[in-house]
Amino acid sequence: MKKVNIFQKYRGKKIPLLIEKGEDGFFVIECPVFSGCYTQGKTIDEAMDNIREAIELVLEEKENQKLLEAYDFNEIRLETITL
Repeated sequence: MKKVNIFQKYRGKKIPLLIEKGEDGFFVIECPVFSGCYTQGKTIDEAMDNIREAIELVLEEKENQKLLEAYDFNEIRLETITL
């Protein structure tokens, strides 16, 4: 039986990512849909490649596949305040 690429299975599914530049200059990316799904990279492109790999790994678990199937991305807004 041929293994289906997980990104092909969920093609077109939108999920949010949070990106922050750390004090060390690395970009940290988190996918809040999945608990503990985060990574980093020297550049945004490297971090994006790494988060795709991290998402692919977490989607090997059926529980996370069910989470993604049930997730409905409508809109996300990120605000900051200065204290």
